[in-house]
Amino acid sequence: MKIKKVDSLHLGVLTVSDRAKEGVYKDLSGPAIIDWVKKSLQNLVKVDYILVNDEEKNIANALVNLCDKKNCALVLTTGGTGPAKRDVTPEATLSVATKVLDGFGEKMRSISLKYVPTAILSRQVGVIRNNSLIINLPGRPKAIGEILDELVLAIPYCIDLIGGPYLILNQDLGKAYRPNNNNNN
Repeated sequence: MKIKKVDSLHLGVLTVSDRAKEGVYKDLSGPAIIDWVKKSLQNLVKVDYILVNDEEKNIANALVNLCDKKNCALVLTTGGTGPAKRDVTPEATLSVATKVLDGFGEKMRSISLKYVPTAILSRQVGVIRNNSLIINLPGRPKAIGEILDELVLAIPYCIDLIGGPYLILNQDLGKAYRPNNNNNN
C-alpha cells in the first residue's frame, strides 16, 4: 500500500443540536473539536463546519455533503448520541456508511466510563464512507477532549488505509500507531 503524503487535512465538523441550531445557546462542541484537532496535528487543517438540528435526514445529508462533495478525510460529529427520542446521529451515520468500525464505539464508551457511569448510554459509532472516516463524539467539550486524546493514536493509520492524508501528531500526544513503520509519527 502506498501512503499518500499530503500536508493538509480536510476536516468536517458536524454539530447536531436543536437548541444550538435555533440559537438558544451557542455551539461550544463544534469549536472544541476544531481547536483540539488544530492543536494536535502538525498538518495544516482546513475545516468545513455544519450545524444541523436533530433530524436524521438533515444529519445524513450533511454527512454525505462533507464526505462526497467537500472530500473531508475526517468527519467528527458531536451531539445526538444518547438514548433520547431526538438523538439520531448514530442512525444517520450508519445509514450513509460503507463500513462500520465497531472498535471506535467500544473504545469511546470505555474511555468515558473512566469519568461517568452514564457512558453506557452512549451510542457513538465510527464508520467509513468511501474515503472518509466519520466518528460520532459526545456533546460536551470536556468529553470530546477526553475521547480524542486516546483515539488519536489510531486515527492516522485508519486515514492512511482509506487513502487520506498522512497525519502527523504533535509530539506531546505520542506517536500514531502505524504497523511495520519504524518511523511512526
